[in-house]
Amino acid sequence: MTHVDGNALAGDLREIFAVDVTVATGQCAGCGYKGSVASLRVYQNAPGTVARCPHCEEVVLRLVRAPGRAWLDLRGTVSLEIPLQS
Repeated sequence: MTHVDGNALAGDLREIFAVDVTVATGQCAGCGYKGSVASLRVYQNAPGTVARCPHCEEVVLRLVRAPGRAWLDLRGTVSLEIPLQS
């Protein structure tokens, strides 16, 4: 089997992140809780934004923005199911 580089993901990722991700269903890596991104507890009193699981309080998402760029850390999320329009 051969492989291609990450540029092959560009079209799919552009489509995914062009939607409202707050309606996506995420699964917490800490406790397994599944719920919408909108149900997360968000803390903004830091250099970035931290979102915690409403069930166990584990960090599931971190977002840091700077001029012209952003860093998104989802290591506390097992999966993120994003509804797409057909």
